[in-house]
Amino acid sequence: MKRNPKKNLILNTLAMFLMVGLGASYAHAQSADYPSRAVKIIVPIAPGGGTDIIGRKVAQKLGEIFHQSAFVENKAGAGSLIGTDFVAKSTPDGYTLLVGGLFNMVMNKALMKNLSYDPAKDFIPVGYVSSYPFVLSVRPDLPVKDFPEFVKYVKERPGQLSYGSAGIGTLQHVWAHVLTNNLGLDLVHVPFKGAPPAYQEMMAGRLDMIFDNISACKAYVQAGKLKGLATSGENRSVFLPEIPTINESNLTKFNGESWFGIFAPAGTPAPVIAKLRDAMAQINKDPEFIAQVEKDGGRVLNIAQNEQDKFLLSQINLWVPSVNKSKLKLD
Repeated sequence: MKRNPKKNLILNTLAMFLMVGLGASYAHAQSADYPSRAVKIIVPIAPGGGTDIIGRKVAQKLGEIFHQSAFVENKAGAGSLIGTDFVAKSTPDGYTLLVGGLFNMVMNKALMKNLSYDPAKDFIPVGYVSSYPFVLSVRPDLPVKDFPEFVKYVKERPGQLSYGSAGIGTLQHVWAHVLTNNLGLDLVHVPFKGAPPAYQEMMAGRLDMIFDNISACKAYVQAGKLKGLATSGENRSVFLPEIPTINESNLTKFNGESWFGIFAPAGTPAPVIAKLRDAMAQINKDPEFIAQVEKDGGRVLNIAQNEQDKFLLSQINLWVPSVNKSKLKLD
């Protein structure tokens, strides 16, 4: 029997459209049912720090809104690269999300020439959550009473003092480097696997300084276990009002807050993104959630849905030149 090329072409074209239509219908059905199973939020940092704290709060609230389990999974390693890259390459179905922030969505772009993901192209922000100043803290027995004395003390002892971080490339590392570089200070960086071990070393007197999120260090400072010398915000924190801002010292200009948001992999269906954004908007209006964020020393970060992509780009354009100026590179 002779084949009819024209007829075969028509049949193949119809089959292709049918498959596309069925696929679209299946995707729509899946989106309509979202979430029909547990939602996993990846925290790319070890348990115990500020990133982990906010991730668990969001997971709890998402679970309440969706009437579906939502949980945190910590994927630490290589700073924040392993967990962030994992989500970038995950199935874009809304069931694997990322706690992103200044550290992995902005700083990594400045630090790494061959970054395995593109923050602006590989992710979709579904809601910004909170923003926190950093606090420069020192071990309690360091013989300085304020930030200018600390700067003078370090300058007189180049290479003799140390600062800790939750790992190479984390925001504690990058911002401490940028700040001390601006001040002309020479300190030794000691990276840990997460922030808690760094605090233990400081309280034991074996580490001199850490520049970290107020949510992680506030309790230590308030209890007198660490000495807070300066904060990074535009204004003093209402929770540590006795601690001046860095800018008040007139020694250098440094004004920044560490922010957090929830991100989905690029390609996640629009109906799923819409559901997630609506849920995140509810979380940011939840009185209990607001109280928890403020108790940790932060503020809820409300950014309109149509401005969320622009906010990420604005942060990249603000901080990448600053990090480049400090000449800190990880590859």
